[in-house]
Amino acid sequence: MFFISVVLLSADKLNKHMKKFDVAVIGSGPGGYVAAIRCAQLGMRTALIEKESTLGGTCLNVGCIPSKSLLDSSHHYEDALKHFETHGIKIKGEVELDFPQMINRKQQVVDQTTKGIEFLMDKNKIEVIRGLGRFKTASTLEIVQGDKVVEEVEAAKYIIATGSKPGNLPFITLDHERIITSTEALSLSEIPKKLVVIGGGVIGLELGQVYKRLGSEVEVIEYADRIISGMDAALSKELMKSLKKQKIKFHLSHQVKEVKRVGDKVLVSAEDKKGVTQEFESDYTLVSVGRVANTEGLQLENAGLSTDERGRIQVNDHLQTEQAHIYAIGDVIKGAMLAHKAEEEGVFVAEVMAGQKPHINYNLIPSVVYTWPEVASVGLTEEQLKLQERDYKSGQFPMRALGRARASMDIDGFVKILADAKTDEVLGVHMIGARCADLIAEGVTAMEFRASAEDIARMSHAHPTYAEAVKEAALAASENRALHM
Repeated sequence: MFFISVVLLSADKLNKHMKKFDVAVIGSGPGGYVAAIRCAQLGMRTALIEKESTLGGTCLNVGCIPSKSLLDSSHHYEDALKHFETHGIKIKGEVELDFPQMINRKQQVVDQTTKGIEFLMDKNKIEVIRGLGRFKTASTLEIVQGDKVVEEVEAAKYIIATGSKPGNLPFITLDHERIITSTEALSLSEIPKKLVVIGGGVIGLELGQVYKRLGSEVEVIEYADRIISGMDAALSKELMKSLKKQKIKFHLSHQVKEVKRVGDKVLVSAEDKKGVTQEFESDYTLVSVGRVANTEGLQLENAGLSTDERGRIQVNDHLQTEQAHIYAIGDVIKGAMLAHKAEEEGVFVAEVMAGQKPHINYNLIPSVVYTWPEVASVGLTEEQLKLQERDYKSGQFPMRALGRARASMDIDGFVKILADAKTDEVLGVHMIGARCADLIAEGVTAMEFRASAEDIARMSHAHPTYAEAVKEAALAASENRALHM
């Protein structure tokens, strides 16, 4: 009887100290922390709940930011090995690689960025609550640290922004030592002699290129008949041509059947389209087969919420769940798993809550691959336009025709603009080459304002720049009148 009364007293004590907010955001990734900032800007008392020790979610800690750091460091190393002499730069002695320092620099970038998020939370008077947030009821959250409920939170509205985690194939056992995900690939203690990458998508290709530059033998096994299969087929073809020149090997239309570790080796069996089984041996195998919504532990059922067959939370056009006061954004709902998509949704939800009428055009969310050459795309692909039976025209311009590209020796790639055959409205912009991750913003801007190919063609672009390729592609789409081709 004494034990029961102690439990009741503890629960009562918890309730007395229950914190109340206008909105509570679960998850501090790009979607979550941006949503929290916008809510605070709009005058809402806001809480941000994070189960990890640092803010920023996957993107800042084990995703976008650290991978770009390693891509940049490895690019410098490759330049020193292969290109400096051509530029008239001679280094006495051998160029040495300090891999631990490269990893250390990556971590410094991550730490600096996550501290920046903490600063923004303080600046906007957002209360950060550490622990796993899980629904006790549709209106109450329990905050769990370890196996203990440390406090309860009540909010008028909730935003679920818990992101995603690396996916896996059902028959693969990840040991996180030799059979690894992107998380481990960002913090290896050594450079693999041979790295097998399962999956020819964005993450696999970016990390594959990092380790190829650092001296690994890299082979990519892809189930589809092309890499980056969600983007325009011309981009896929050009990127693979460029990566093959960099000595990355590809095995397309291969279905992985088995992955097993034998000592310090990993053996991968894959079947080609003719049914012939091939064996691949490596010291590390990176499993990069997409990501899955991270909803485990949220106790969604207590809030009356359900998920689809892929574990994603169902939402309406206002990003409301089955409970009107609970919203979900980012990787936990349908759509591209992109940090900037989550950010847009975070701002959108905050403004909906405030009674405003924001908009998101999902067709205008750009996609980027941060290999070198970079790949970027916005709008409809040529394949999509054909499926829709749209009457369109295409203009394409090669990077190698630009003085700026020749000056920097970055001549791979092109810009392609697709426009409506009758109205000339730009329907899609697809590019591969140096700085395309930044150049794609011009395509997004043009399409947001429903510009025509001729509108872009009439804009003055500074010379010499990579951006001139956008103007020339627009000219090519406007009566085939590119000037430098």
